[in-house]
Amino acid sequence: MMKQFPVLETERLILSQLKDEDIPCVVSYLQDKIFSDLTTNIPYPYGKEDAEFWIKISKEAFENNQGYTFAIRNKDEKIMGAIGIHDEGFDKAEMGYWLAKSFWNNGYVTEAAKAVIHFCFTELKYNKIFATHLPQNPASGVVMQKAGMQKEAVLKQHIKKDGVYLDVSLYSIFRNGF
Repeated sequence: MMKQFPVLETERLILSQLKDEDIPCVVSYLQDKIFSDLTTNIPYPYGKEDAEFWIKISKEAFENNQGYTFAIRNKDEKIMGAIGIHDEGFDKAEMGYWLAKSFWNNGYVTEAAKAVIHFCFTELKYNKIFATHLPQNPASGVVMQKAGMQKEAVLKQHIKKDGVYLDVSLYSIFRNGF
């Protein structure tokens, strides 16, 4: 178990722990309803209390050795989004992410995902990292593929969102194939 939250650095990004100072940016970024539409866990409208709660549970997950939520930052350390892993037991973790709309289509999430996957396999010794996306968010599947993940399955009617049962696509990568 790590005592101090890790900082991962890539060519263009710094991945570090969320801070209370990030709250105004997070709230501003997540005002767009598209984030609620494309995910299962970002509410709309998104308020300051939502960001405070998210940062609180992210810190608790780290302290309880259940996961890591990294702020995706540029080299000036301004938050652009977030990427996290949640320990599912059995040496595997689920990855999820979001990025402010103004930063889309620049490869930032792929870059962050590769760094997090590397961290998971080399530091945390996980065997498997997996992620899912909703049918209305195929771009997320492209990110997963570019990060080295392969489509493993389509989970039929796996979640219920706005009263509708939706399939989700499951992607994964394994340590021995990394």
